[in-house]
Amino acid sequence: MKNKSIIERINAPTPKFFKKLRNIGLTLGSIGVAILAAPIALPAVLTTVAGYFATVGLVASAVASVTQETELEN
Repeated sequence: MKNKSIIERINAPTPKFFKKLRNIGLTLGSIGVAILAAPIALPAVLTTVAGYFATVGLVASAVASVTQETELEN
């Protein structure tokens, strides 16, 4: 198996499961960022949860973006 650069991994086809995971991560990240950027004062618990949503969502989408389909070698 050839080691690929990060650019080659990003440009490679993404498996169907990871496309769904990427979209879910982007949604969670967007919700978290929207709550954090709200112009009103929010309870501390809500801002903490929003921070976790943003972090987990954006990390999940980044990891899912660099996965690739490979053929198994026998």
